[in-house]
Amino acid sequence: MIKGKKAKWIRKSHRYLGIFLGLQFLMWTISGLYFSWTNIDHIHGEQFHKKGIVAESFSGLISPSDLKPSTTIQSIELRDIDKQPFYWVNQKLLYNARTGEVKNGVSKEEAVSIAAKNIVSNLKVKEIQLITEVGKHHEYRERLLPAYVISYQEPNNLKVYISVNDGKLQTIRHRDWRWFDFLWMTHTMDYEGRDNMNNIVLRVFSLLGLITVLSGFLLWYISSPTIRKIWKKIKK
Repeated sequence: MIKGKKAKWIRKSHRYLGIFLGLQFLMWTISGLYFSWTNIDHIHGEQFHKKGIVAESFSGLISPSDLKPSTTIQSIELRDIDKQPFYWVNQKLLYNARTGEVKNGVSKEEAVSIAAKNIVSNLKVKEIQLITEVGKHHEYRERLLPAYVISYQEPNNLKVYISVNDGKLQTIRHRDWRWFDFLWMTHTMDYEGRDNMNNIVLRVFSLLGLITVLSGFLLWYISSPTIRKIWKKIKK
């Protein structure tokens, strides 16, 4: 059996490890509970997406091979921008699908129209901003820039992001998503990109957590009257 200074050292180590790791253990538990009780489609903002959207029909479109300046087409999509047809070519340029003219991004008015087509009706626009760069912690990180941020007057602080270059709704952000993002950051302990599960901070805390649990088992072992009785019988 472990006695004296060694037992005291184990108790002290377990106690201080528990104090040091306690807050992170609490955040892991809270975030885990939140994730398990949350509908991920709700977090993605599906409740704000308009259902049963009917695609616009267009006629009189030119052939993509007639676009000027001529370019090798590797990818092409037909986009509806304020009820006007545009080709989005090679993930780089917008062309008017009737005239072939290059379009240098969408306007604020067109962005509002694109958002209105894709999200639920009866939402009033509060503000429109153009963003050209974002930080590592911004809710629009790792997406196409520049972009319009359309804020709406509603309780969830809803924001819709429309990229300027391709005129596409990139993402929807709202209060519950922001809570999810914050808790996911504390869960993964990746305080920059959120999704790096191999970061050194998480590894260190995981190892320390394991040591804390094992030290708890060891404390039980050296403190248990039953174990002491068994050792006494063995010594006899």
